[in-house]
Amino acid sequence: MIALLLLALVAHTSALPLPSENKDNWLKAEKYLRRFYGLPAGLQGRQGTSGAFKTKIKEMQSFFKLKVTGNLDDNTLEFMNLPRCGVPDIGEYNHFPRDLKWPNNDVTFRILNYTPDLKKSDVDRAIRTALNVWSDVTPLTFKKLHNGIADIMISFGSKEHGDFNPFDGPDGLLAHAYPPGQGIGGDTHFDEDEHWTKDSSAYNLFIVAAHELGHALGMSHSTDAGALMFPIYSYSTGFVLAEDDIEGIQALYGPNPDDKKVKPKPDAPDKCDPKLSFDAATELRGETIIFKDRFYWRLHPQMPEPEQTLIKFTWPSLPNKVDAAYENPEKDLVIIFSGIRMWALNGYNLVDGYPKYIHKLGLPKTVRKVDAAVHIKDTGKTLFFTDEEYWSYDEATGTMDSGYPRTIEDDFPGMDDEVDAALYQHGYLYFFHEHVQYEYSYTSRKVVRIMWTNSILNC
Repeated sequence: MIALLLLALVAHTSALPLPSENKDNWLKAEKYLRRFYGLPAGLQGRQGTSGAFKTKIKEMQSFFKLKVTGNLDDNTLEFMNLPRCGVPDIGEYNHFPRDLKWPNNDVTFRILNYTPDLKKSDVDRAIRTALNVWSDVTPLTFKKLHNGIADIMISFGSKEHGDFNPFDGPDGLLAHAYPPGQGIGGDTHFDEDEHWTKDSSAYNLFIVAAHELGHALGMSHSTDAGALMFPIYSYSTGFVLAEDDIEGIQALYGPNPDDKKVKPKPDAPDKCDPKLSFDAATELRGETIIFKDRFYWRLHPQMPEPEQTLIKFTWPSLPNKVDAAYENPEKDLVIIFSGIRMWALNGYNLVDGYPKYIHKLGLPKTVRKVDAAVHIKDTGKTLFFTDEEYWSYDEATGTMDSGYPRTIEDDFPGMDDEVDAALYQHGYLYFFHEHVQYEYSYTSRKVVRIMWTNSILNC
C-alpha cells in the first residue's frame, strides 16, 4: 500500500488558537494557500484573522467538500498535508488560462531521463499506459520521439529543476505539468525525491503520470474525489477513468471516433452471476447496502427484489469504488472507506467535515486501505479487516483496542481467506470472499454454513 501519506503529524486540536503555539502550521497553511489558491504573499494570515486568509481557507474547504468554516481546523490541515499534484486547484490562479488544447490530435512526447527507482522498460510502459488512458476516449494519438523537441517533454528532477517551480523533497508535491502550448507547454515533471513504483508499495508512476498528462492535454483539477484529476494522490486497483474525467477531456477533443477503441461504461454487475463478489456491505437504517464496482444494491425487508443504482446517482461526491463500509446505529452513521479516505453518511446524506484520513481511527500508516468493516452492536466494537489481519475499534472511546492486529485465521476458525465484505445480523457474522459467503456464529466461534455470495440477493 502507498506509504508516507502525511508530510508531518499535526497537533490534534479542534481549533488552533495561538500562532505562537502552532507557528509551523500557520506557515505551512500560508504556503499551501499561496501555491494552490492564490493567497497574496506575506504572512498576513498568521493569526487567522486576515480576510484574505479566511477567504482562501474557505475556497480550499469548498473545493475538497470539507465543512466550510474559514478556520484552520484539524481536517483542513490534514488535507494540506496529503501528497498531491503541484498544479493549483483554482482556475483563476492556475499557471495557465482555461481551455487550452493541442491544435491537432497527433501529439508527440519524449522521455528525457529516467528514474533509478524503476527499470527503463517499466517507466516506458507506465508513460505509454498513462497516455492510452486519454487516447482510449478521444481522437488523440501519441508518438514517441527519441531526440529533438516533442510536444510533451517528460523528465525527473528534484528541488529546483529548471522551471523555477521547485519540488519540495520526499512526499508533498509529487509532480506537475504545464498545459498545451509553445516552450514549456505540455512539459511534465516528476519529483525524483519520491520513490516511484509500478505497484502499490510507494508512489505508483502510472497513476501520477496519467494525472499529470491530463494537465499536459489541457485538463484542470476536479473536485470529484473519485476522478483521476482530483489533486490528492490515491492508489486503487482496477483503474477505470471516471465519467468526470471522460467528460472533461472530451469537452476539449471530442470522443474517440473508433468504436473499437472506446472504453464502454462498465456493465452493471449481474446479481445472479455465479462468480459475483462484493466490494463492501453495510446496514443502513434497517436496509442492507451492497457495493460492487460503480453500483450498489439496496435490500429492504419489504422490497421483493434488490434495487440497483449507480453510486454517483445517490452520492455524487463519493468515489466510484468503495472498499469497505459499516453502520454505527448508536450514532446513526454509516462510514464508507475508499483507499486512504473515509466518508460518513447520516441516512442518505453526507456528513460535513468528511472525507477524513483513515489513520485518524488509529490504524497504522502502513495500512493503505480497509478491505472490510463490520460493527458488532452487542459489544460496541467495530472490526477492520486488512489482508489477513484485523483490528478491533472501540466506538465508545474512539480508540483501537490493544493487542491488535490479530490474524483472521487464528480468531475466526474456518476463515483462512481474506475478507471482501462483512455483515453482522442476529448474532452471526457473514463474511464474503470472492463468490463464497461464510455464516459464522459469533458465540460458538465457528463457521456454521457456507453459501454463494449472491444468495443474499435472492439468487
